Amino acid sequence: MPFTEGAFSANPFADVAAFSGDATPSPRSLLDTILASLDDAKAEEVVDIDVAAKTPIADHMVICTGRSSRHVGAIADHLVKDLKDAGFGTAAIEGQPACDWVLIDAGSIIVHVFRPEVREFYHLEKMWAPDPAPATGRR
Repeated sequence: MPFTEGAFSANPFADVAAFSGDATPSPRSLLDTILASLDDAKAEEVVDIDVAAKTPIADHMVICTGRSSRHVGAIADHLVKDLKDAGFGTAAIEGQPACDWVLIDAGSIIVHVFRPEVREFYHLEKMWAPDPAPATGRR
């Protein structure tokens, strides 16, 4: 594909894929890869929340629990490796030294891996859950 001024699309990932010959992985395949990796790593209480209407930082937020700090770290390591192996690149990771709460930024999906006590304390599901339907009827 020869270079032509103005030939690039608004999506920078599409341009990279056009030049590399690779298809751009779909957001659904990213979510499927994340959920499969968490299942393989024996993550518990996995919750996927669609946050696209609430924030521009991500389309989905996945929250899960590890049984201990060591398990939380292993889940995070396993996920980062699986994402790289699947062609999604290297995800950004925060919180790994303590492994109480590890955040993996996979672009359009943010994954939170908690120890049980920490997850209960922060209760992100409540903060990011879809808004309840307005009450109808009289009181």
